[in-house]
Amino acid sequence: MNFDWDDMRVFLAVARGESLSRAGKALRLDPATVGRRIARLEERLGAALFARSVQGYVLNGEGERLLVHAQQAETALVQGAQEMHGEAGELSGVVRIGAPDGSANYLLPQVCAAICDDNPELEVQIVALPRVFNLSKREADMAITLSRPTAGRLMAQKIADYKLHLAATQGYLDSHQPIKTLKDLKGHRVIGYIPDMIFDKEVDYLGQTGVDRVTLASNSVAVQVNWVRQGAGLAVVHDFCMPTLPDIRRVLPEKISLTRTFYLVRHLDDRRVERLNRFAELIGQGLRREVARLEGQA
Repeated sequence: MNFDWDDMRVFLAVARGESLSRAGKALRLDPATVGRRIARLEERLGAALFARSVQGYVLNGEGERLLVHAQQAETALVQGAQEMHGEAGELSGVVRIGAPDGSANYLLPQVCAAICDDNPELEVQIVALPRVFNLSKREADMAITLSRPTAGRLMAQKIADYKLHLAATQGYLDSHQPIKTLKDLKGHRVIGYIPDMIFDKEVDYLGQTGVDRVTLASNSVAVQVNWVRQGAGLAVVHDFCMPTLPDIRRVLPEKISLTRTFYLVRHLDDRRVERLNRFAELIGQGLRREVARLEGQA
């Protein structure tokens, strides 16, 4: 049976976008055309690949099986193109990296800018969202996570440990009741995550502080840090964020000192893509250096 790679490209776009409109936007095709291409592919295969509903297109069992082979073919094509264009020297093309917004705001910008300084043809896209990224749907080429993945065709490597402490501005501490013990925290305004939007158990910090109520809550680290900067209350703050807060002071550091870990997660099929291997190595090295530098200034 003969296959057109372009049909596989359409199949992958629908599998990742889970709708004809999103796939059409990615492919720059009319959604109706995308629908016809999927129907033609299914007819050739003699099997449905998607469960269709008002919510969109979701892969069924046959589609999941085809997805594995389509992704492997895609990886081989990308790798072949890189070798043909002699990309053994400088990195080029687009790399998209997903990350929780703490690392995306305070670490990745300077690390990625330095990599691009050495590789002028490289384009880096940072997707800063407080959630887990679906690499199987190619939402990103790789992702920074706080936990090792436990399912899927993924590979993870530890990048670095980092530290967090309860902190507030000196101005806030001077204008409120002294904090000498954990019990004293109950009389203070606490900043943290929206409880039902905690995307990873590793950011559920407040259980270790004894605090049971968050007065100012956001799913964004940047918003939490800005509240601290304004003297609005206390929050668990990454040590690598502290150099951006000139008036910051650690609170009860002997009682509340947390350590977490960054992991770099990639799709297993990408292990043979040398361009992504090299970028992953540079990202890991850069993040380790930047965490150490900023924590040393905290």
